[in-house]
Amino acid sequence: MEAIATQGLERTYRSRWGRSTVHAVRGLDLTVPSGTVFGLLGPNGSGKTTTIMMVLGLLPPTAGQVSVLGRPAGHRATRKQTGFLPEETYLYEFLSGEETLHLVGRLHGMPRKQRVLRVEELLKRTKMWEARKRRLGTYSKGMARRIGLAQALLAEPDLLVLDEPTSGLDPIGNREVKDLLREVASAGVTVLLSSHLLADVADVCDQIAILHRGRKILSGSVNDLLADADRLVWETGEASDEAQEKIRAAMRAEGVEVHDVGRPTTSLERLFLDVLARDQESPNQEDADQNDGRGASS
Repeated sequence: MEAIATQGLERTYRSRWGRSTVHAVRGLDLTVPSGTVFGLLGPNGSGKTTTIMMVLGLLPPTAGQVSVLGRPAGHRATRKQTGFLPEETYLYEFLSGEETLHLVGRLHGMPRKQRVLRVEELLKRTKMWEARKRRLGTYSKGMARRIGLAQALLAEPDLLVLDEPTSGLDPIGNREVKDLLREVASAGVTVLLSSHLLADVADVCDQIAILHRGRKILSGSVNDLLADADRLVWETGEASDEAQEKIRAAMRAEGVEVHDVGRPTTSLERLFLDVLARDQESPNQEDADQNDGRGASS
């Protein structure tokens, strides 16, 4: 089933004096299957945010059609099933994170008992429980993004639309948000996100569409698009130089050219997180020295 489908979608803007026309989106045909994480990629000005606004029903298309969860974009029932995180997190700075989520819950008409449980769950899942009583005006950009993501998830939507969801997050927060999105998708929620961070999209998305100058220039499964059909990679355990040479000789005998042999590498993100995790697990040297001193004097 398709969660989102567009046909011939277009959006044009005229200049203030009507002398020129800007084609923000041109003839966009897009299909987002239900239960997938779908990424919109493209440079600034490629039409990603404009497309999202039309999917949400916040911006009428100049031409074409948009279907969301089986209804026209902007349908009242569809809006109730949709969670949205805009590119800029606009929140009431005088409210705390906890108060913000309760306000959103009341706007959704959630019963108080259900709302209390859901707010606590999301504050913990987004790692904002300790800061829940602080005013949003004191939050960093990354903390505000976490609260924004929590409010988008509050009403347990069937469709989650995110515009640059990892903007402002440090590497740890970035990884946690991507893990949360995969967890949400595994529960059957469809996620549509836009980003210009290619590594993030490759990590979390099942399918992507690349936009440029308002047009879709490529789309498909991430695994299929990233696969190199001209190369074959074998992964083995440790091998001696002699064994490697025998393998090379066997390959050459079969007419197979060996381009490179080396050790696999991890990603910089994975290395960063592993180093921090190991450091957190190891005892602080100053604390160890102090403990040693206390032990010697007792």
